[in-house]
Amino acid sequence: MTDVSECVNGQLEDEKLRDKCGVVGIYLNKKVQAAPESGTVSDSFAASSDIPVYNAAKLAYYGMYALQHRGQESAGIAVSDGEKIEQYKDMGLVADVFNAEKLDELGGKIAVGHVLYTKASSARIENAQPFVNRFKLGGIAVAHNGQLVNYEQLKEFLEETGSTFVSSSDTEVIVKLIAKSYKKGLERALTDTIQMIKGSFSLCVMTEKCLIGARDPHGIHPLCLGKLENGWVLASESCALDAIGADLVRDINPGEIVIISDDGVLSFEFGEHTAKRTCVFEYVYFARPDSVIDGIPVQEARLRMGAVLANESGVDADVVIGVPDSGLGAAMGYAKASGIPYAMGIVKNKYIGRTFIAPTQSEREKLVFVKLNAMKSDIAGKRVVIIDDSIVRGTTSKRLIALLRRAGAKEVHFRISSPPVKFPCYFGIDTPSRNQLISSTMDVDELCKEIGADSLAFISIDGMFSALKDILPESYGYCKGCFTGEYPVSVPGELNGKRL
Repeated sequence: MTDVSECVNGQLEDEKLRDKCGVVGIYLNKKVQAAPESGTVSDSFAASSDIPVYNAAKLAYYGMYALQHRGQESAGIAVSDGEKIEQYKDMGLVADVFNAEKLDELGGKIAVGHVLYTKASSARIENAQPFVNRFKLGGIAVAHNGQLVNYEQLKEFLEETGSTFVSSSDTEVIVKLIAKSYKKGLERALTDTIQMIKGSFSLCVMTEKCLIGARDPHGIHPLCLGKLENGWVLASESCALDAIGADLVRDINPGEIVIISDDGVLSFEFGEHTAKRTCVFEYVYFARPDSVIDGIPVQEARLRMGAVLANESGVDADVVIGVPDSGLGAAMGYAKASGIPYAMGIVKNKYIGRTFIAPTQSEREKLVFVKLNAMKSDIAGKRVVIIDDSIVRGTTSKRLIALLRRAGAKEVHFRISSPPVKFPCYFGIDTPSRNQLISSTMDVDELCKEIGADSLAFISIDGMFSALKDILPESYGYCKGCFTGEYPVSVPGELNGKRL
């Protein structure tokens, strides 16, 4: 059996840059009375009982469900009842890993949850998060979004001082470092650890008594704080807060640690101040369109990027369409700015599951036509502008154009709402090596010919950043490493098999 990650995703999603994961943290500071199920024999007891319960695990589940787009390989939740830490994690989607009985069993006053995306070679239970470490002075659970560029050096240091590892995840290094310094106190252990690790990280850390959030000094990956009537929430995106019923308070600042307890939220900064360099692909592709990141509504960012793209590379056409789902916002913005009608154009099959079977190579090569289909009524006989968020290897772009031509498109003009991706990412985004990135080996004209488009254009770097700056000028500051090779943190010449 061939998993969808090897067939559909292998042929379609290989064209997408993939975020490593999403994190959520829950802290409940007031107990909630359990509601009895109607018609059960325990109704009379429950109705008269004054024993309230916590269920932070259930809220974490809702948050993880909202963040499922950030990772589909594994899901896990760790909880604390105030005295001890328990956890449950497994491979698969959130809804496959957890059921109502398991969530009730976990309960908890505090919870941290995690959804993971990883390469097939690393998709094993040992790498599933959160990571839990129990030791003499207490326990900790860590959920991490990001990637450490000094992982190998830190792991070697810890092994030389007696630590052992069960995974290939850099999150385990973070757990071991915190545990190693825990006797100095939680705040000092966190500060010491964060000053040792280099790269990108948005962390949710839990002890028996408190919940901690931290964001790397450049703010490469997002993390926000939300308020519940009876507690607090940390999450990778604000859409998770909406799912839980929490109000967005603010984003965690780059280089900030927040410690949440019954006393409220304590905030402090670590290290020296550095320039904000958020991953711009959060706005282009990764984040859900209903999220707000660093004060910028994601959908508004995509609409403005589409408008800039239309102004920079307009073309005579009859209809504008977007590649579901990530190209839709930019397509709407392009259509409005250009005055060309917007149409659905392409329909996405939402029901291809992880057990989809593709027994032969020739069938796997045609799977883009299984997942996406063109609407001939929108396409036939027309000059079409199709908007996508990026081109990585070029294989899917070529098939999308073939899909439109098969539906009768008279012309196909391909427009991309990000600049050409020419360099790999070292901060938690799964990208191919540089020689597999088609824009690093071909110029735009060559690439246009390769994918079979009538014309091809990318948004400019300045145009993309201006779209964001127009929304919120003071939030400006983005990583552009995958476009220019200029990274906010220095990286080795070779890292995880990738070369600069």
